[in-house]
Amino acid sequence: MRAVSMALFALLCAASLSIGARQLEWAQLFSLSGDSGDAWLTLTASRLPRLAALILTGVGLAVSGVILQHIVRNKFVEPATSGGLDAAKLGILVSLTLLPAASTLGKVLFAFAFCFLASLVYVAIIRRIQFSNTVLVPVIGLMYGGVLSAIAEFYAYQNNMLQSMQGWLLGDFSRVVQGHYEILYIILPVVVLAYLYAQRFTVLGMGEDMAVSLGIGYAATAAVGLLLVAVTVSATVIAVGAIPFVGLVIPQLIALLRGDHLGRTLPLVALGGASLLLVCDIVGRLLIYPFEVPIGLTAGGIGGVMFLVLILRRMR
Repeated sequence: MRAVSMALFALLCAASLSIGARQLEWAQLFSLSGDSGDAWLTLTASRLPRLAALILTGVGLAVSGVILQHIVRNKFVEPATSGGLDAAKLGILVSLTLLPAASTLGKVLFAFAFCFLASLVYVAIIRRIQFSNTVLVPVIGLMYGGVLSAIAEFYAYQNNMLQSMQGWLLGDFSRVVQGHYEILYIILPVVVLAYLYAQRFTVLGMGEDMAVSLGIGYAATAAVGLLLVAVTVSATVIAVGAIPFVGLVIPQLIALLRGDHLGRTLPLVALGGASLLLVCDIVGRLLIYPFEVPIGLTAGGIGGVMFLVLILRRMR
């Protein structure tokens, strides 16, 4: 399965590099004419950064989703259904008003703080309320996120930023060029730490009592997981906006095929997240070529359909 997945991933990467408003002739890259310089500039300044941003974002969102699902012990949870994305938006808006000259890292720190605190509150709510129906867990998250989103929009309205906020927070990779996406590389150490903690996150998914009996500190491990999720969500929202469903459908699909042991499945989850985001981006660039549909819309459509299929399969 891994060989097939890697081959598919390589094909998607090649397709992503080839598609664009400007036709990239691969023969020009190695020719001695003056066109080779323009071709290399297009490849290195736009196509490769966009590909790197897509892969990093897909990997980060999928890994964040599977970590949250093990902490909360619910397959219907991801940053978009637990208030994390909405809290990060609010953090960015606060940074723009309090520190308008703040650097990208400063905005990420604001988004990280808001996202982490919101995730702590969400986990505390879920742990305090005992649900007989697991569907209620993401419903509570959606309600919680709706409140945070309403606060963010009211804050943006008060500070005359509502229209611009709706534009730059919609997931979109068309603005990704060299020098404007490098904050996403912070996802790489997050994925490494997630893999090192994979065994512990797997035990968290079995419940607090099981974790304690196996000598794993539940609160400390959950806090590490939430920190990793908050860092990833903050970086992705700052760089490319909010993208739904990637952290929801990919972990479920991999769990159906290979189980819930993160030590074995986390690489597949990461690869699946990157592949899904590449598919969504390619579809968005081809639908109204040479223009493109923001990936937030294509990811919502494709991810939503996949999620419905998974739900119907579980019901059967």
